Amino acid sequence: MSADRHPLEEYFLGAVSGLQRGADQAIDGPVRAGSALTVRLADELFTAQCESRHADLAAKYLQAEGRGYYTIASAGHEGNAAVAAALRPSDPALLHYRSGGFYCARSHQVQGHDPVYDILAGVVSAVTEPIAGGRHKVFGNHDLAVIPQTSTIASHLPRAVGVAFGIDRARRLGLVTPWPDDAIVVTSFGDASVNHSTLVGALNSTSNTVYQGIGMPMLMVCEDNGFGISTRTPIGWIAHRFSARPGLRYFAADGSDLADVYDAATEAVNFVRANRKPAFLHLKAVRLLGHAGSDAEVAYRTPLEISADYARDPLLASARLLAAAGAASGAELLERYEAVRVRTAAVAAEVSLARQLASVEEVLAPLAPRSARVVAASVGAVSSEGFRTRDTARAAIFGGALPEHEGPLTLAQSINRALHDELARRPAALVFGEDVSAKGGVYGLTRGLRKTFGGARVFDTLLDEQAILGLALGTSLAGFLPIPEIQYLAYLHNAEDQLRGEASTLQFFSQGQYRNPMVVRVAGLGYQKGFGGHFHNDNSVAVLRDIPGLVVGVPSHPRDAPAMLRTLTAAAVVDGTVSVFLEPIALYHQRNLYAEGDNGWLADYLPPGEWADGHVPIGRARRWLVDDSDGTDLTILTFGNGVPMSLRTAKLLSEQGISVRVVDLRWLAPLPVTDILRESDATGRVLIVDETRRSGGVSEGVITALVDGGFGGVIERVTSADSFIPLGDAARAVLLDEPTVVRAALGLLGRG
Repeated sequence: MSADRHPLEEYFLGAVSGLQRGADQAIDGPVRAGSALTVRLADELFTAQCESRHADLAAKYLQAEGRGYYTIASAGHEGNAAVAAALRPSDPALLHYRSGGFYCARSHQVQGHDPVYDILAGVVSAVTEPIAGGRHKVFGNHDLAVIPQTSTIASHLPRAVGVAFGIDRARRLGLVTPWPDDAIVVTSFGDASVNHSTLVGALNSTSNTVYQGIGMPMLMVCEDNGFGISTRTPIGWIAHRFSARPGLRYFAADGSDLADVYDAATEAVNFVRANRKPAFLHLKAVRLLGHAGSDAEVAYRTPLEISADYARDPLLASARLLAAAGAASGAELLERYEAVRVRTAAVAAEVSLARQLASVEEVLAPLAPRSARVVAASVGAVSSEGFRTRDTARAAIFGGALPEHEGPLTLAQSINRALHDELARRPAALVFGEDVSAKGGVYGLTRGLRKTFGGARVFDTLLDEQAILGLALGTSLAGFLPIPEIQYLAYLHNAEDQLRGEASTLQFFSQGQYRNPMVVRVAGLGYQKGFGGHFHNDNSVAVLRDIPGLVVGVPSHPRDAPAMLRTLTAAAVVDGTVSVFLEPIALYHQRNLYAEGDNGWLADYLPPGEWADGHVPIGRARRWLVDDSDGTDLTILTFGNGVPMSLRTAKLLSEQGISVRVVDLRWLAPLPVTDILRESDATGRVLIVDETRRSGGVSEGVITALVDGGFGGVIERVTSADSFIPLGDAARAVLLDEPTVVRAALGLLGRG
């Protein structure tokens, strides 16, 4: 590494060189009068601070040499090392990207870890980096209970709330978690992030939970350096906003003063651990070395202002603290600082030669594992309570009347019964969302669950989709199987980053060491006869299909729905799968198919273990034939509301001697490509019936699959318009209808 020193280092070296050793203090005595921080611990934390600083400087060097890719620094925030010291290494941590001091200090609490190597291996995207394996530079390590976060805007806070909730809820239910029963969660973030909706919502959830008397053992650490890139945080804003908030104990410390941080953090940690209530630790830090590698700090700060902050360097403050305690002279402290530099340079040279990910297969390996056979076995497995699907204990869950003996059920009824079965078979399963408890959901799909399984497993949440998904993200890490409900698809869009940026990335950025399995139930799609307008008739699914690894299932028929739901819960348990179960509202209570009173859209309930129809593998479609036809003339590919629409079209065409096969895709991500190609090749003529929009709708992906698969036949598609769905009868003007499907089918066959 270059001998050139940053001006911050020059200032530090000059200031420390003149320090004189004070009167010796006992090694296990206080580093200064009135502090709980011992000389020994302060000395250890100074080493961690030096490691974090030199890792930052090495990252800048590696980037300048073209061998580093991420240089956002922790410089000025190294006082957070004392926060780690106040906690246990078994307390789960979700860290801010400037928490390098914390990471280094925690690494030394567990034998066999080298934080400098971990950090720099992430900087150069080395496959040997212990958490992401070259996929990103994050603070994370499974052995250290540091859960990797890629967030820069506090989007990890809803998850942190969920982890804290999950720890205490698991203790109440007797569920084993990866952490001790008295563990607390620590999460850190910057001062600019307190204004983001994710943090605002997380804080509101925290306060509401505490108000209800529910445990929330979480320490929120705000590392306040006064800047969000170039935007200044108003002086006093953080204290003004959080120092007197009901239900949140506030602590503050000078982030440059190791003893002050340790004392405040220890008090805050003890409060949270003893009371199972949240605390807010406000660290007044200083940002050194700018925002990130590409940040030209001189564009918005004067050189004098930048250099004036060097006097607030936490490493300098720690050196003064140790010298005053008689632990070392300035020269001795600089010798230690230089020793860390030399070792860091050696590590930088080593990791710069490390191998990076080199193939698509390597990169994708942890993204979305699929263990189809194990998932299939899990669908019919014996529960931990020791009963099989047909044992008498299951009958007790349903009040003595098993659903398979009820007679034909609607889609809504079949999903309700399947939820009962899954909560009975999987004691770690939770159901939560808006109105799912006493009311049983807007459409009755969760009716009876709370009465049967209790309020600890089935409960209402705040009207906040970010909070609902964050709760799922956190409780799943604590060992639960969350099945949250989002009331309407349109309500998901304000929270979808919790799926995209948090849920679907965790296995990817932890090489599968951390998983957040969940099945998100969402009521959606159109055709509610004009009711509710756009917010209750949303057909926008493009954002879900665009999330790597996310599974999206759309049940249309009551025979398929329980089997698909069981597949998703099993995949969550086995593979950590994150999935969305998108339920067509308009089909919930539909009974008829072809004519009034025919009950053609009802089906008998098949319990778990009925292998013929009790399991639907992810990415497998279903073929329908009408009137005993062989389906040789036309293939209709569809899903959701399009299935009964297409079946009615097929029946009409069969009366004209046209044989149609209707294929329910069932899975929108991943698409059932093998089945699509097979069923399309069988006729050579394909009509895609897509109730979503023409631009960004499902049909675009289906056509691409056909073309990529070498299909050489004729393809046509019909879709809804590129429009929001209006209220009342106007909805029919933009939604795909059956006459359009019939005309398209006849036209494709040359009979228009």
